[in-house]
Amino acid sequence: MKIKVLIADDNSFIREGLKIILHSFQDFEVVATAGDGQEAVDYCKANEVDVALLDVRMPNMNGVEAAKVIAASTAAKPLILTTFDDEEYILDAIQSGVKGYLLKNNDPEHIRDAIKSVHSGHNVLQDVAFDKLKHALASQSGSAPEPAASAAIDLGPFTEREVSVMALIAKGYSNKEISRELFISEGTTANYITSILGKTGLEHRTQIAIYYLTGKLR
Repeated sequence: MKIKVLIADDNSFIREGLKIILHSFQDFEVVATAGDGQEAVDYCKANEVDVALLDVRMPNMNGVEAAKVIAASTAAKPLILTTFDDEEYILDAIQSGVKGYLLKNNDPEHIRDAIKSVHSGHNVLQDVAFDKLKHALASQSGSAPEPAASAAIDLGPFTEREVSVMALIAKGYSNKEISRELFISEGTTANYITSILGKTGLEHRTQIAIYYLTGKLR
């Protein structure tokens, strides 16, 4: 079954271009296009949409505001696809419930994979967006905690090793890199992440990074 995609962008050239790109793959059905966030919200509320591709800057309702409503009131998964990598947009988008933040300068295959990943329940955050998210959160909290400082942190319900794993996630490390850094297996790393998610009620590693960088452990 094809993934039902809505494209929302105030630039008609980009809308049609994305539509052509997605139709070139067998995985997608572009069910609608919208010129602003309100149109996207209205369509997602009235129709079946799997993934809503949203630009950030749009009239009537911007992409971040639309994503928040879509995430809260529909079954569609919002994915920001934009040219803007401003820290404020990225932070607002993640906090609003978007499942991914991707820049338009990616090649079509990358966009295809991102949509499929979001549809499968995963979260996609481009490296440049993740770096800016970390910087924004570090600025808000004064400074980002370092893994070596974990002994000085009030651990609360977490073990020291779980705090170390969270710190490395906040630095953008993959499970393989965390395993190599802490000299543990990837399976053990996955178990620590599962434990952290269970203790916090969070859903994915990006939220763990935000949880750590906002100083919730201090």
